[in-house]
Amino acid sequence: MKIITQNKKARFDYEVLDTLEVGIVLTGDEVKALRAGHINLTGSFANIHKGELFLLNCHITPYEKAFRKDEEAATRTRKLLLHKRELNRLIGDISKKGLTLVPLKLYFNPRSKVKVEIGLCKHKKAAG
Repeated sequence: MKIITQNKKARFDYEVLDTLEVGIVLTGDEVKALRAGHINLTGSFANIHKGELFLLNCHITPYEKAFRKDEEAATRTRKLLLHKRELNRLIGDISKKGLTLVPLKLYFNPRSKVKVEIGLCKHKKAAG
């Protein structure tokens, strides 16, 4: 497992209750940018919309040799892939007050697929 980036601020700001490994839908030039380490997870979060899980505010800098360098695509909403029963469990957990989904880590698994470790978190300031 090759770690691309970690969201260290998330572990500082949130109490992680549970973690889940999910896939992410990316374009080819975004994967090349990830291999170069051009990503920032600070301030990003996951949200459920119309029965699907999406990653918001994740900044992937456009690959410098890409044909289309679109700055608006750097922070676009990206779909996360997981099983339906896992999504239903997350919906039940999020319905509890004060819980949120935060990406903790982005990495390549042994099959060279990009995976995101999502944490079911409670904000430390809200916990007190």
